[in-house]
Amino acid sequence: MRLYVIGAEGQVARSLREAASANPDVTIGCGSRPTVDILDPVSVAAAIASFRPDVIVNPAAYTAVDRAEDEPERAFAINRDGAQAVAWIAREHDLPIVHLSTDYVFDGGKASAYLETDDTNPQGVYGRSKCEGEIVVARANPHHVILRTSWVYAPFGNNFVRTMLRLACERDRIRVVNDQMGCPTYAPDIAAAIISISRRIRNWRDEYAGITNLAGPDAMTWYKFACAIFRQSAARGGPSVMVEPITTSEYPTRAVRPVNSRLSTKRLRSMFDIGMPLTEASLADCLDRLLAKWGAP
Repeated sequence: MRLYVIGAEGQVARSLREAASANPDVTIGCGSRPTVDILDPVSVAAAIASFRPDVIVNPAAYTAVDRAEDEPERAFAINRDGAQAVAWIAREHDLPIVHLSTDYVFDGGKASAYLETDDTNPQGVYGRSKCEGEIVVARANPHHVILRTSWVYAPFGNNFVRTMLRLACERDRIRVVNDQMGCPTYAPDIAAAIISISRRIRNWRDEYAGITNLAGPDAMTWYKFACAIFRQSAARGGPSVMVEPITTSEYPTRAVRPVNSRLSTKRLRSMFDIGMPLTEASLADCLDRLLAKWGAP
């Protein structure tokens, strides 16, 4: 199976490259700037035509949530217009597309986990650009699987786990928000799920089309996630620090974050027969990898 991935250095793209080495039947092609640029559809089309994939995967996105408030044109150009162009190109080649989206399409006001069918109501530029990206991808290519994920972390890239470990090396106390709830999701687990889904959708069935939530199975606050990180890190002789719970109002940010980012994964299991690993196990793998190679985050 041949997968072409838009982007190369993001957490999911890097995890897909790693996963290919553990799946001999999978060949990954990746395109990134300046050779392949999601803002230059001609470069994307040329790369796909050359690689001849079975499935196209698009995890590329503008993800600077706060900066997006000041750069809306760029956020929409990448997350909506670029995503639409990739979906069009996939359709021209009669290929299915796996497109990555986010929990930020919701306002966070629901009391329970979000279903794929719940109404969207993004509160910031990033969320709106990703929400509109979902819409245009679905319209551009009927053979689409849109995966909404949340709180992504990995042993590389910019993410909460690496930030916590770095801060633990710099401070004797960290203040972490304790009134936002979500599902930490390990990028290598996302990659494994994408490969499994791609194997299925090579032989397309219309029931595959639509949005599917892809997130870790354990809901927690940022504070509790930080506590889990330091508990496991300390057990490995890594950085640890006292964590103080605070409210969102005590940690203001440029963009509004959803108070509730929990995503139900019932469709992921029923449609694609995928169950995500427990956070404890995925976090352990992440910390094993991080602490083995790194004296300081």
